[in-house]
Amino acid sequence: MILLQTNNVSKYFGVKPVLKNINISIQENDKVGLVGVNGAGKSTLLKVLNSQLCPDSGEVFKYGSLTIGYLAQDSGLDSQRSIYDEMLSVFQHLMDMEQQLRKLEEAMGKVRHTDDSTYQQIMDQYAHLSDNFRDLGGYSYHSLIRGVLQGLNFPEVDYHSPISLLSGGQKTRLALAKNLLSKPHLLILDEPTNYLDIHSLSWLEQHLQSYTGAVLVVSHDRYFLDKVVGRIIELEFGTTTTYKTNYSGFIDIKSQQQETLLKQFEQQQEEISKAKDFIQRNIVRASTTRRARSRLKSMEKMELIEAPVKQKQVYFSFDIHRQSGKNVLQVSDLAIGYPNNQLAKNITFSIERGESVALLGPNGTGKSTLLKTIIDQLTPIAGSIRKGTNVSIGYYAQQQEKLNPQKTVLDELWDDYRLMDEKDVRTILGNFLFRDDDVYKRVEDLSGGEKARLSLAKLMLEKSNFLILDEPTNHLDILSREVLESALIDYPGTILFVSHDRYFLNKMASRIIELTPTGVETVLGNYDYYLEKKTERSALPDKKELTLKSQPAKQSYLESKEQQRLERKRLRRIEDLEKLIAETEDEIGQIEGKLSDPAISQDYTACLKLSQELNEKRSNIDTLLEAWMALTEDTE
Repeated sequence: MILLQTNNVSKYFGVKPVLKNINISIQENDKVGLVGVNGAGKSTLLKVLNSQLCPDSGEVFKYGSLTIGYLAQDSGLDSQRSIYDEMLSVFQHLMDMEQQLRKLEEAMGKVRHTDDSTYQQIMDQYAHLSDNFRDLGGYSYHSLIRGVLQGLNFPEVDYHSPISLLSGGQKTRLALAKNLLSKPHLLILDEPTNYLDIHSLSWLEQHLQSYTGAVLVVSHDRYFLDKVVGRIIELEFGTTTTYKTNYSGFIDIKSQQQETLLKQFEQQQEEISKAKDFIQRNIVRASTTRRARSRLKSMEKMELIEAPVKQKQVYFSFDIHRQSGKNVLQVSDLAIGYPNNQLAKNITFSIERGESVALLGPNGTGKSTLLKTIIDQLTPIAGSIRKGTNVSIGYYAQQQEKLNPQKTVLDELWDDYRLMDEKDVRTILGNFLFRDDDVYKRVEDLSGGEKARLSLAKLMLEKSNFLILDEPTNHLDILSREVLESALIDYPGTILFVSHDRYFLNKMASRIIELTPTGVETVLGNYDYYLEKKTERSALPDKKELTLKSQPAKQSYLESKEQQRLERKRLRRIEDLEKLIAETEDEIGQIEGKLSDPAISQDYTACLKLSQELNEKRSNIDTLLEAWMALTEDTE
């Protein structure tokens, strides 16, 4: 069944066409990714589909009583409520039904011995409403709220925090949570992976995979697109093309199409060139003029193949002034953080020349702090950092704080390299898509993507042999990310980087270092292999204290045995709780069945007793679910 469809939708900004005769459809249960370079019009198209913008021509058809949930890019949730109360507002209809059930229970008690017909009528209403309440999830919405909030990294201790005090990123995550809880027929998500750490990204992927409605998502996270979507709509030069595959499949098909089209174009151009040469040499000769004219007519009838048009994209490569020694970095027993706020300790690892090392860890564990400590922006609390011979560091800052907001793009680059000719500086900026008057823009007026490209241009010119990169793919569109990957793969130096882009991690990392508050864990291999090893070790005792390679074990044999005992106890408790939850759910079902039995519904005393028992069971199952979720948090 089609939920939404467009018919020749076009949109102009001034005289510039952004969307041209767009024809797309979204089916029931579709999982669709919308891709395109920055500025292609993806957000504009989403706003047209959600009726926030009106098309200049064409129509958008929405079928039936379609409900749409829309998350705009970097849009936060503004509310005076607490986190939990705001999420509860999604289920106001269930809370109203719950109140009606309580009122009906009171009414049954009042009329039981005075009016049998009224009593029966109330009982029928109660049975019907109770069934609806159950079918709509009335007994599980509190658990659902807690599950979504925990999945998006909102600890239970924060549930009563006012939303007005949250950061912009937290408000965006909360807006996403509310959309997920609302369960509309169609979820339209514009960059939902912003502000999510890797754990939350993995949770969101699993949630959307099992989502019963349709999803249309814009994302630069290629790993996320591969996991979630089964269809790609590419928006390019104002028009759309649909591919029935995930992102990786789309890239393969697109590449093959471009290659085939280029070959066909080149072959046709060669044929045309030969034909023109033949005509020019033979048109004036009496013996060959007929053949020349025939060839001319054939050429005039030929359907010309247009040259493949490529999107403008950045072009650059990284090089080094000189090679470093074999040992690039040695970190020993390091503790990092700020005055009165230590973030992590017992950090020990080394990096050798030519390695590409990814630094992972949940938000707030100190990844950026560790990078700033290594480059001497912050002082270690304890331990030591030793850099190798001839090591020169190039640092890419996540927040672009190395850029001067008051300078123009041209001066920001040229001031650091005054011996370069202006022509050469402009050529470099052109390779990073700063052309013509763009070079006179002030840095403070640049978009996030433009600042990222400018920072990469400066980093390229440094020619350092050790690159330390903090979220280098943030704000870059997919094409720019792929160019960055190619440049870093060919880079002859050493790389240490932080990234939430798991596609980038898979392609770039030769080793993973996971930072925890009590040390580091190291795994040789890319991100997928790291996940495999983490899964294998998930049953090991107190995995937060383990080191897979570099950090020596510091626990005694007796402590280790005690941890194993506690872990076995925890797992047994989880099994017991799961059995109790299943038994309680069966008991609730049996009680509900009895309440809907006409024979029992005639007996007020029995009904009242069963209702009280039902409320107790519901309360019990909430308590059991909370205990189960608390015990399973660590394993998740």
